Amino acid sequence: MITIRDITLRRGVKVVLDGASATLQPGEKIGLVGRNGAGKSSLFALLTGRLSNDRGDVEVPRHWRRSEVAQNMPETEDGATDFVLQGDTTLVAARVALDEAEKANDGHAMAEAHAALADAGAFDARSRAQALLMGLGFKTEQLDAPVNSFSGGWRMRLQLARALMCPAELMLLDEPTNHLDLDALVWLEAWLQRYDGTLIIISHDREFLDAITKVTLHLDEGKLVRYGGNYTSFESQRAERMVLQQAAFERQQEKVAHLQKFIDRFKAKASKAKQAQSRVKALERMERLAPVLASADFNFEFREPVSLPNPMLMFDDLSAGYRTDEGDKIIVRGVDRSVLAGQRIGILGANGQGKSTLVKTIARAQAPMGGTMTEGKGLSIGYFAQQELDVLRLDEGPLEHMVRLARDVGPPGREQELRDFLGQFRFTGDMVNQQVGSLSGGEKARLVLAMLVWQRPNLLLLDEPTNHLDLNTREALSLALNEFEGTVMLVSHDRALLREVCDEFWLVADGVVKPFDGDLDDYQRWLLDQSRDAARAAKKPTGAAPAPAAATVAAPPPASREDRKASGQARAKLAELTRPLRKEMEAIDKRMHALAEERAEIEAQLAEGAAASAIAEMGRRLKAIADQLEADEMRWLELGEQIEALSA
Repeated sequence: MITIRDITLRRGVKVVLDGASATLQPGEKIGLVGRNGAGKSSLFALLTGRLSNDRGDVEVPRHWRRSEVAQNMPETEDGATDFVLQGDTTLVAARVALDEAEKANDGHAMAEAHAALADAGAFDARSRAQALLMGLGFKTEQLDAPVNSFSGGWRMRLQLARALMCPAELMLLDEPTNHLDLDALVWLEAWLQRYDGTLIIISHDREFLDAITKVTLHLDEGKLVRYGGNYTSFESQRAERMVLQQAAFERQQEKVAHLQKFIDRFKAKASKAKQAQSRVKALERMERLAPVLASADFNFEFREPVSLPNPMLMFDDLSAGYRTDEGDKIIVRGVDRSVLAGQRIGILGANGQGKSTLVKTIARAQAPMGGTMTEGKGLSIGYFAQQELDVLRLDEGPLEHMVRLARDVGPPGREQELRDFLGQFRFTGDMVNQQVGSLSGGEKARLVLAMLVWQRPNLLLLDEPTNHLDLNTREALSLALNEFEGTVMLVSHDRALLREVCDEFWLVADGVVKPFDGDLDDYQRWLLDQSRDAARAAKKPTGAAPAPAAATVAAPPPASREDRKASGQARAKLAELTRPLRKEMEAIDKRMHALAEERAEIEAQLAEGAAASAIAEMGRRLKAIADQLEADEMRWLELGEQIEALSA
C-alpha cells in the first residue's frame, strides 16, 4: 500500500503540494490528473525518491520494485533488444551474479544464480523483449539495430519498452502515449490492462485513461482528492462535488452574515452583550469553507477563411516519398482522390506506412514523387507538423514570433493587435516576451496553434497536434475544429479527438490510400484481426507462405493443369532439399526439450534443499545445460534461415 500523508513540497518559491494526502491499494490502476504545471511529475519524483518532501510522509513498501520511463535520450551502440533487456533489473542482477560465481568457480553460487535466472524467466526473456518492441511498432529488421540509429521519438519508445520489461510492483508512466501512433497505443492499452501491479498514469488521453484506470487521483491547488472510477466517472463526480461544495459555502455565508448582523446590532447593548460575545466566539471557531474557484476554461476559434475553393485538392496517380542517396524511395503510390470543402478526414494507418509522408506532400513540405496534385484557386494551408515545436526559435518570445509571421506570411497586424491576439491563447503581460525555450510543452503547442489560427487557412493539415496539450486544451481544439468552416485532415492517436472531429477516414496501408468503411471501433477490430493473422503466420512452419488476408487481397484465378504440375514438382524439390535440415531441427528440438526437463529437475532439487556436497556439481551441470541450450538455439535459428532462403 502507498500512503501519502500531509505532504508539502516546494519547487523554488512555488508550493507544488500543500498538505496533500492519499492512500493507494496494491494492484490498483490510477489515473493522476490535473492541469499542466499542477505538480503531477513532481509527485512521481517523490514516489521514486528523486525529490524529498518538505513536510509529511510518503510510504512505499520497501520490497516493491519501481519502473518508469526515463526521459533522457539514450546514447549507446547496444542493439534495441539488448537495451530493452537491461530494463529487467532482476534478470540483470542474476546474470551479474552468475558471471561472478563462474569467475570464482563457486559451484554453490552458480547454482543459486541459475535458480535466480530461472525465476527471472531468462529462457524466454529475449523473445519477451522483442514482443514488446514489435507491439510498439518496431519492425523485425530493427530489433537488433543500434539504439543510436533511431530518431528521438523511436528512442522514447525504446525507453517505454524498457520500462515495461521491468518486473515491477509499481509502474509510473508519465504521458506514455505521446510518441505512439494509434496502432501502438491500442497494443499498449491491452498490455496495461493485463498488468497486475500498481499502475499510476499521467495522461491527457481521455479514452486511454477510461480503458485502463479504475481510480482517479486529482491534483489541484496542491491537494490530492481520490475518486473511484475512470476519467469520465471522475468528471461526473467532481461536478457533483463542486455543486455540493458551492452550496455548503453559500449556506455558511448566510450563517456568517446572520451572526455578524446580530453582533453588530447588540454588541453595545448591555443586556445582549453576553449573547453577542458568544456569537463572536462561534465565528472565530467556525472552519471557513472556501468558494469554488474552477479553473477558467481555455477556448479559441479559427478565423473565417477568406475563401473556400471546392474542390480544394485533386490527386491524380500521386506518389509520395522521399529522396535518399540511393535514389527515390516511394512510400505511397497511385493516390486518386479529391478533397472537398468542409470535409473532416481522419488519416489512419500503422507507423511507417506513410501517413506523415502523405501529409507533408500535401503541405508542400516535400515534392511529389510522381503524378499530379491540383490545388483549388485560393487554397490556403495551415500545417501543424509533429515536429512543429522544434521549429520555434527558443531565444525569442511569442510576440517576436507573431510579429515575424504577420510580416513574412500575413495577414499583417499591428503590435497591439498581436498582443491582444496572444492574450486569447493565455500569453499575457510579460509572458509575450518570455523566451520560448523556457515555456512548457503545452505553452509551446498553444503558441503554434496561435500562429496557425492567425494565418486564416481554409485547409488544416494536423499531424499529431495533441502531443503536448492538456485535456482542457484538447477539448478547446476539438470545439474549434468542429466550428471551423474549412476542411480538416487529421492524423492523431487521440481517439476522442478523431471521434469528435472526423466523419470519414482514409486508411494508409500497403503503399496505397483507400477509404476506410467504418468507425474507430471498426478500425481497432481490424487492427486486432491483423495482429492475429500475423501471429498465426509466425506460428506456421518455417518457409510456409502466409495466407493472404481475405479482406484486402483478391483470390487468385484457378491454376491450370501445367501450373499445378510445375508447382507440385517445385514443392517436391524443396522438400527434398530441406529434408536433412528439418530432421536436424527435429533432433535439436528433442534435445532442447530433454535439457529443459533436466534443468527443471535440478532446480527443483535445489529448491527442496539438496545435500551440500552435491550443490557445487549441480551448479556446474546447470551451466553446462545453459551453454548447450544457447548453442542449440543458435543452430536451430541458422537452420531456419537456411530453409527460408531455399524456400525463397
